Amino acid sequence: MLKSLKPIMVENSRIPVWLSKIAPINIYAISLGPWVFCRSFMSDVTKRHETIHFQQQLELLFLPFYVLYGFFWLVGYVKTRNGQDAYHFIAFEKEANAGEIDETYLENRKRYSWIKYIGNKDGLDND
Repeated sequence: MLKSLKPIMVENSRIPVWLSKIAPINIYAISLGPWVFCRSFMSDVTKRHETIHFQQQLELLFLPFYVLYGFFWLVGYVKTRNGQDAYHFIAFEKEANAGEIDETYLENRKRYSWIKYIGNKDGLDND
């Protein structure tokens, strides 16, 4: 049921540009609640990546997702002292990066799949 929900895709948006001014990374696309905002046109890979984030947000009822996202980034920042490198410590990003190239990932994705990426330095699936 929730698996079939898709976010609203907004292409050619200025929101990622504006958010990049305050973020430690250059944002190309971002999932914020039921919307995904992208600087230009989204490839299928980008759509899949952001839809994975949307599904993560749904399973955590949105607000806890953002709290945990910030926490994971902070842990990465403490370890690396670099905002861009800290981004790669975020379990949500590890899952989205791993699943974005698989065209069937969203159909086969198990709930809370991001949990297996916590503390997994290389972001690889440990099944």
